[in-house]
Amino acid sequence: MKLAIAEAQQGIQEGGIPIGSVLVKDGKIVGRGHNKRVQDADPVTHAEIDCLRNAGRIGSYRGTTLYSTLMPCYLCAGAVVQFGIKKVYAGESETFSGAKEFMQAHGVEVIDLDLEECKKMMRDFIQEKPELWNEDIGVD
Repeated sequence: MKLAIAEAQQGIQEGGIPIGSVLVKDGKIVGRGHNKRVQDADPVTHAEIDCLRNAGRIGSYRGTTLYSTLMPCYLCAGAVVQFGIKKVYAGESETFSGAKEFMQAHGVEVIDLDLEECKKMMRDFIQEKPELWNEDIGVD
């Protein structure tokens, strides 16, 4: 999770949204990324999607674990389910509840770590840039 947090912090430094993600397979990092919706002007470049893109073609996702600083949304949860990722660690779900139940309903083990560091990062961002956050989660 420390590397996912570092990815989120990189997103802040780039003027984007502070959400980071890391994919681990057989104990090794195979991908990492952060939300780049602002940087790339791409509405689907969420942290988990960026992470999966950076992992590239790894073949089977059996044995992979996804770490994300925020509970994945339905877009990212769909990718988790589609690729058969069976375990997700979320840094927090207080600032955004995400799609935990959707993933669980599809056999994904979801662990919410409820980390204060992740909650503070998101609370600070939401307070400073509410319009950008609302755009990210599809709220008018």
